Amino acid sequence: MLFNHAPAGVSYTFDEPNLVSAAGLAPMMALAQNAGLAELAQDRVTVHRTGADKGANAGAKVSSIVAGMVAGADSIDDMDVLRHGGMKSLFDSVYAPSTLGSHLRAYTFGHVRQLDAVGTRFLASLGSYAPLLPVAPSATGAAAMTFVDIDDTVIEVHSAKKQGAGFGYQGSRGLNALLATASTAEASPVVVAQRLREGSAYSARGASRMVGDALAATAKIPGTCGPVVVRADSAYYNAKVAKAAADGGAKLSVTVRMNKRVKTVIAGIQEDAWTKIQYKNSIYDETTKTWISEAEVAEVPFTAFTSKKKSLQVTGRLIVRRVLEKNAKKLAAGQNTIFDVYRHHGFFTTIDASALDTAAADRMHRAHAVIEQVNAELKAGPLAHMPSGIFQANAAWLAITTMAHNLMRTTAAVIGGAMARARALTLRARIIGIPARIAHRARKLILHLPTDWKWVQAFEELWAKALGPPPAAKST
Repeated sequence: MLFNHAPAGVSYTFDEPNLVSAAGLAPMMALAQNAGLAELAQDRVTVHRTGADKGANAGAKVSSIVAGMVAGADSIDDMDVLRHGGMKSLFDSVYAPSTLGSHLRAYTFGHVRQLDAVGTRFLASLGSYAPLLPVAPSATGAAAMTFVDIDDTVIEVHSAKKQGAGFGYQGSRGLNALLATASTAEASPVVVAQRLREGSAYSARGASRMVGDALAATAKIPGTCGPVVVRADSAYYNAKVAKAAADGGAKLSVTVRMNKRVKTVIAGIQEDAWTKIQYKNSIYDETTKTWISEAEVAEVPFTAFTSKKKSLQVTGRLIVRRVLEKNAKKLAAGQNTIFDVYRHHGFFTTIDASALDTAAADRMHRAHAVIEQVNAELKAGPLAHMPSGIFQANAAWLAITTMAHNLMRTTAAVIGGAMARARALTLRARIIGIPARIAHRARKLILHLPTDWKWVQAFEELWAKALGPPPAAKST
């Protein structure tokens, strides 16, 4: 594409009051309103009762922040993206960024927990508009399961004055966000629980309660069926997390720590017990800087947490994957080894072998990495940084971020087809960021959208679901 004008022949002026840069917000926020976002926040968030003058109208203000995040805002100041052109013709209660920031700074820990409750109910309501956790009717094995993944991520900050900022396992100053997602083989993850913690928090802090909350929220999503599996990495290999999963009726799949007992068990696996597996896609090994396309797996019966009292011990399967060691620094310097040397990766699961054999269980557990996509997507959007110096304001920001994420996931599911699993950036480029000119005619508001927009059908699918007539009642 080439610019086709002489500089002297082009000019600009900001004088059109009927233009909007994000017309896709209209059906999306209509969908959010239909799902009860504003009403839930207004009824359940009681910050206005603390005497804070900016605590009123929580429903409209939380909805405004969600809309700003959906449009691409990653700070309080960016909420000005909602205040231009004809936006006030499309939306009511369009607040200034300073008002929204003051509202968040009025939150306490209890108010953030109220937001958590709003988010859980909002997600359940969104599930009535589109299948968020679909499972194919004839699915078996892992394809018939719902996966709840838990992980934490450090959101880097650059000021020691931010409350709760500290140096965590990444070695950088930040705040720690603990997230739990739910997904199936047919659907991208939605966030079912979250918590903001101080930057120096260890990964498993509060994880058992998070697992309980996540399983409860997942169960409320319409259409959730089949066995539920909690997946986690080795940071969450502890008896409390295992008990929380069992209490919630879920199976467990968690990476084990390579302690002395686990190493002894692995060493005792007979050579003929190993089965070769071929990866569907090669995996890049950061340690050896090579691509790995095959490995071997084996399993043995295992009782986890034997150092705990009997009621906390869990019986299941220890599944081990081994790959040939190719790191020259770890091999004998200057000479070949007499026998093959392997690196081992083990995880413990309570899933019965009749449901998933060794190789299938290994594939299922490696798919835990899907939560990293959510972490990356959120940190490329609203969680690019924490916008406030006050901890609870940032905790509220995280809670609202998950609502915006789940709204976008629902939007993609409503559209369906090739867009059903579209990421946030794709939705913003194709659906949300459509420019429009507003016209008023015969007491109707008309959005004039660009001709030849490639994703017209996707936009129409969303509009019909959010603003079209209700479906005809089914006869009984």
